[in-house]
Formats: sequence, structure tokens, C-alpha cells
Amino acid sequence: MQEGRLDPSAPLVLSTHELGRRPGSMRTYTATVPAPADLGIAVIGVPEGSDLDLDLRLEAVMEGVLVSGTVRATAVGECVRCLTEVTEEVTVEVQELFAYPGRTPAEVADDEDEVREVAAGELVDIEPAVRDAVVLELPFQPECGGVCQQDWEIGVSEQTPSPDRPADPRWSALEGLLAQQPDENPSGSREKS
Repeated sequence: MQEGRLDPSAPLVLSTHELGRRPGSMRTYTATVPAPADLGIAVIGVPEGSDLDLDLRLEAVMEGVLVSGTVRATAVGECVRCLTEVTEEVTVEVQELFAYPGRTPAEVADDEDEVREVAAGELVDIEPAVRDAVVLELPFQPECGGVCQQDWEIGVSEQTPSPDRPADPRWSALEGLLAQQPDENPSGSREKS
């Protein structure tokens, strides 16, 4: 359950006053707000203060207020291969039920998930729902998909020895040790490991 008072001027705190408590009443909310701090993971995230585009619908239902819609942002991070900057457009769907105080739905109360409530002043804080949706959408290992990917693929193919291309000269000492080992294969051909 939510505790404390919400700041009605906070970018991700929305008023539900216009809905009343009439099930079926609805309003849309479209805005661009600054992203909160720490909206991401260690390698990629939405920079604090950058644009979060919200396209939401607030609906009064029997149990409370259902907030659903789309959040768009641009995440910035580092390519895990070459450490160049990576930007990725993120579009996520959010859906969160905010229960009226004292009217927590039984099916939600039995769940292990936290039940968020409509706060005093008929306010809802959608930041936790936005944070959950955005963070789960971010790539765990972002890649630029550009030159480093091509270089890596070329590098792997160049590192693989073939009959017409000898192994990397840095491995010559190891090849010398392998050449000194007695042949253990009865067929007379040496197996490569």
C-alpha cells in the first residue's frame, strides 16, 4: 500500500478527481514529462530529465482507477562489444490498477504483488508502473549493431585456422609443444583439440 502524501506537481503523479468514483468514466492524458532518476539498468537507461512521452487512459472501475496506455522514451547506453554510445527507442505498454482506499479487490489482495492505492487528494503515482515497464524492456546487453559487429565477425573468421590459412602466429609456441607430443591416435593422424 502507498504511504505518505504525494506531490501533485510531480510529473508522474496524476489527478483522478475528474473521474469521480463513477465506474465507466474515463479521461485521456497525453503529455511529455521529464524522466525520473535511475530509470534503467547499469549498461543502459533513460537519462534523467529526458523526454518521456505519455499517452494514457484513466478509467474509473468498481475497485479503483485503471491506468493504461503507452510510454515512449529514448534509452542511452554503451555497446557491450565496443563501448560506443548506443541509443534505443523504447515503447512500452503500462497497465496498473490503483485501488480506492479500503476497496482492495480480493483477487489482487491474495496476490504477492503490491497493491497501489489512490492517495489522498485523488492522486495516483504512476512512476513505479512506468519504471517496471521500461526497465523490463531494456536490452540486458545492448549492441550498436554497427562496425563493431562486423569487425567481430571478421575477426572470428580470421582467427579460425584453415588449411590455406595458418593459425595465428601468437600460438606458434603451443603448436611446437603439440608437435613434440607422441602420436596417440592409432590411425596415424593427429587429432586437433
